Amino acid sequence: MRRGDAVEYLASLRSVAVEIGATIVSPKQMRPSDLALHWQGELVGGLRLPDLRDALRRLISQVERELGGRLRDLSREEKQRAIHRLDERGAFALRKSVEDIADAMGVSRMTIYTYLETIQRNADEMAR
Repeated sequence: MRRGDAVEYLASLRSVAVEIGATIVSPKQMRPSDLALHWQGELVGGLRLPDLRDALRRLISQVERELGGRLRDLSREEKQRAIHRLDERGAFALRKSVEDIADAMGVSRMTIYTYLETIQRNADEMAR
C-alpha cells in the first residue's frame, strides 16, 4: 500500500465527515464503536460518529448554512423551505424537535405544525 494513496483517501472523506459531524481518527485512536476505514485491505483510520444528543443542532446548522442565515432571520418562505429540509432529514423524529425548532425560528409550535401539514398536503397532491 502506498501511504500517499491512503492519506488522499482519508482526505477525500473529510468533507463527508464534517458534514455529518463525524471525525476521522488514526487507527491508534480508534474505539470499538468507530467505523473502520480500509484502503487496499489495510486499516488506515476510523470514522467516529457524532453523539446523537447533538443531532438536531447539527441539522439546524446545516440548513442555516444552505439557506444563508439563521432560522430566526429567514423570511416566511425560507422558513417553510427550512422546515421541508429538516423534515426530509428526519429532524421531526427526534424528541422535542418541534419545540426546539420553533424556538430557533422564533415562531410558535402551531406554525411548525402548519408548515408540516402544508408539506404533507403538497406531497399528497403531487402523488395523485
